[in-house]
Amino acid sequence: MIRKLRVILVLGVLVVNVARAEIYELPPQGYDVIGAVSTITARHEDTLVDIARRHGLGYEDIVRANPHVNIWLPGAGTEIILPTRFVLPAGPRRGVVLNLAEYRLYYFPEPKPGAVAYVMTYPISIGRMDWETPLGMTKVISKVRNPSWYVPQSVLDEHAADGRPLERIVPPGPDNPLGEYAMRLGLPGYLIHGTNRPAGVGMRVTHGCVRMFPEDIEYLFGKIDVSTPVRIINDPVKMGWNGDQLIMEVHPVLEVAVPLESEDVQEEEQTIDPAADVVAVKDPLSYVTEQFIVTTGERAGQLDWHLAEQIVDRSDGIPTPVGEEIKNAAASAASY
Repeated sequence: MIRKLRVILVLGVLVVNVARAEIYELPPQGYDVIGAVSTITARHEDTLVDIARRHGLGYEDIVRANPHVNIWLPGAGTEIILPTRFVLPAGPRRGVVLNLAEYRLYYFPEPKPGAVAYVMTYPISIGRMDWETPLGMTKVISKVRNPSWYVPQSVLDEHAADGRPLERIVPPGPDNPLGEYAMRLGLPGYLIHGTNRPAGVGMRVTHGCVRMFPEDIEYLFGKIDVSTPVRIINDPVKMGWNGDQLIMEVHPVLEVAVPLESEDVQEEEQTIDPAADVVAVKDPLSYVTEQFIVTTGERAGQLDWHLAEQIVDRSDGIPTPVGEEIKNAAASAASY
């Protein structure tokens, strides 16, 4: 259900800070959904990219949710859907989770004993088709303020071929694509960093690293410690419970790089070999089946496959009810 922006309480899920609307209280047992879908009215000076950034969304988020709206001239008075409701990724709610298919980062800070647990979520950019961001388990191994960019030879060659030569080392400043903050991962050549081109956040535009809005990386930089675990996944379909309802969220399927071994990296290594193998793309309904099995492993449910197929065709990233719990059932079942 789409609600007006003033709604901030959704079935016990609380947005805890209006200034940092990307921070949510973790839902209670039996709930895997945070946030709310809302709408705003565009002003004459707005672009969809402007609106997305103001509301913790990236390019793909806002465009998929508003497919019939002009990206650069939505027009004064146009209603814009804000897809700020999310199914939490499957798996442990610990450390950082990067879901490439969703272009989104989730951070689960370790709560203090007896304190409320929270999750933070932000849009990200990921590697282009020829510079894949890999899957795998890793961790943050170092943090740098005002980093210099040690440009890999492959990137130097690419820029030279395009007539845009680069210096071997780009110092901190407005021309540095790493922005003002960088967190190096234990995968060879990968960073989570800021940017000097925020309009590209939420797109597939990097040389493999994970790019964030400057204000988001600045906020997280002080929260995430060295050794924080990082899990990189590619889940175009997410499924979870919202009380008795089974909720599904679908994004377009991406090709991504195979998992890499985690290891220390050198300062000069800032990218991946573009010849890396990629994971084979499956049929979207295969992802639906996998997620349904995982989600109903301990709690029986039935899935409306006809509705699920419609949501897959739409792939707009908006969580939608697709089934319900089976009370007193011994096993899950799907309806047709």
